[in-house]
Amino acid sequence: MALNDVKKEEGSIAQQFVQFALDSGVLRFGQFKTKAGRMSPYFFNAGLFDDGAKLARLAEFYADRLIASGLEFDMIFGPAYKGIPLGATVAAELARRGRNIPFAYNRKEAKDHGEGGTLVGAQLKGRVLIVDDVMSAGTAVRESIAAIRAAGATPHAVAIALDRQEKATENGVDVDHSAVQYVRKQLGMQVVAIATLDDLLQYLNSRADDALQEHKEAVLAYRARYGAA
Repeated sequence: MALNDVKKEEGSIAQQFVQFALDSGVLRFGQFKTKAGRMSPYFFNAGLFDDGAKLARLAEFYADRLIASGLEFDMIFGPAYKGIPLGATVAAELARRGRNIPFAYNRKEAKDHGEGGTLVGAQLKGRVLIVDDVMSAGTAVRESIAAIRAAGATPHAVAIALDRQEKATENGVDVDHSAVQYVRKQLGMQVVAIATLDDLLQYLNSRADDALQEHKEAVLAYRARYGAA
């Protein structure tokens, strides 16, 4: 597939995903306080993909985006807690498409009976893809990387639903890079996002709805203040 065709396909996937997230009530507009203490004009809550149909459709979007990216990996890791159902459904969707790969996840606390430990599922090995919803401070990714390396495998890439493309905070202070940029540049890992803030703005630009246009101005102002270069 030619590069321009790949970009068109990725753009189409992103626009469809934004519509799906809005229809599902996962993406909402208003005033929402983020973990960093910022007042954001939009909020993305993957926990509201809360039934079988929504989860199945979400897994299709992850699979579509991963396939379009051409990313190669040997297994999937879902970090507790939201990453567990996400990683499991993505693994199931890839298997449905003929690519059956191992899946594992972690517990927050070690189990002291049965098999014990904090890791569950397939043995971690090879190039591992971490699947999660969003990446704010990158804490979950760092913890996942440590667990994967400790098991003797290679943390290879991260797949997320939405890249907010905004500055991360360190010790309560804004920094110039986003968590995604940090993972890419400092940790040397690939990051695949189904959609980005740019895709959300493109979606808002393509709609004539007056209410959506008001939201667009608020999102643009937020990006001007907190957007990562």
